[in-house]
Amino acid sequence: MNRRVFVTGIGIISPVGSGKENFWKALKEGQSGISQVSRFDASSFDSRIAGEVKDFNSDDFLPRKEARRMDRFSQFAVSASLMAFQDSGIDLHQLNKERAGVILGSGIGGINTFEEQHEILMIKGPQKVSPFFIPMMIVNMGAANVAIQLGLQGPGSCVSTACEASTHAIGEALRIIQRGDADLMVAVGSEASITPIALAGFCAMKALSTRNDEPQLASRPFEKNRDGFVMAEGAAALILEAKESVERRNATIYAELKGYGSTCDAYHITAPDPEGKGAARSMMIAVLDAGLTIEEVDYINAHGTSTPLNDKMETLAIKKIFGEYARKIRISSTKSMTGHLLGAAGALEAAATVLSIFEGVIPPTINLVEVDPECDLDYTPNHAVRVPIRNAISNSFGFGGHNGSLVFGSYRG
Repeated sequence: MNRRVFVTGIGIISPVGSGKENFWKALKEGQSGISQVSRFDASSFDSRIAGEVKDFNSDDFLPRKEARRMDRFSQFAVSASLMAFQDSGIDLHQLNKERAGVILGSGIGGINTFEEQHEILMIKGPQKVSPFFIPMMIVNMGAANVAIQLGLQGPGSCVSTACEASTHAIGEALRIIQRGDADLMVAVGSEASITPIALAGFCAMKALSTRNDEPQLASRPFEKNRDGFVMAEGAAALILEAKESVERRNATIYAELKGYGSTCDAYHITAPDPEGKGAARSMMIAVLDAGLTIEEVDYINAHGTSTPLNDKMETLAIKKIFGEYARKIRISSTKSMTGHLLGAAGALEAAATVLSIFEGVIPPTINLVEVDPECDLDYTPNHAVRVPIRNAISNSFGFGGHNGSLVFGSYRG
């Protein structure tokens, strides 16, 4: 379990821009990707805003016939993975594909397909339901389609643990490489759930921001006047490679994936443990797994959803683990700009964390205007900060009390 694992490729599809460069530039500049819902008429919904991907065309990545047989979340997953491979410089013709695999995280999967085919069933009857309905809808097909398009024949799997899914995917990919079952893994998170039924469901839970007239100001993690999260869609893929594989091809290394922690609150189906015990243990396990002390962590990319309960809980959890040192750690929530990608959030935020380490820049938490007395740490308000980062944590917490933390570190040979 002591094989070193590195991030050597990044692919992004996001509300603030697709492609690594566009995504990272937007984060550093504090740009919001939140706007009025445009994919359907949301005028009757309590929340009418979302982080939609506006610059994606499946034709740029896939033959049209193949794209039509994939749900939007699978199209995202494949496209982000193709970008990550291109970014890594790996020659797929030279890759030992039996030693390369894929693991995907998604909270909901093919809900676009589910809604479309249900409507066909209700209007036209069962004989008109598509034979591709099931293989387009089920969550594992995101991972399967990535493997098929890239020819990856090693370990293949998917994780569906709500908003923590793709953090789990990255962590489990780390374990697969560490134990020697693969030399390279694509870890990808993908979600495309801005649909009427999904939006209605989260509205019914009163989980979403209703700041409909100010969409770019709606996602405001850790701010006193936050009123809920903003749904978003997109995908992120990381190429993870064992040290031996990286050295053979003299690859560019963005960061080292050093540690992974996973816990469950076992408390409530949607609310986090108010004492933050599970989240705190997740971070502590990841730090110990990385072989670090708490004073060696410089930055935390927070789960930071902009909900009243999560942000207070995460702040408390950070204080539990880091004590007084918590006030010296830079923290930020990139959900303030991207919105909440649900099961894909962990992968997108892991990518942001890796780029933070690689460039020595911490992206801001935008819309942080009025301080919440219960959220009193340094959340990098409104403007990016340039500072060297030795090690950083990326947190994800999901419905059902699932918690995951990843530790990335700067590469030092």
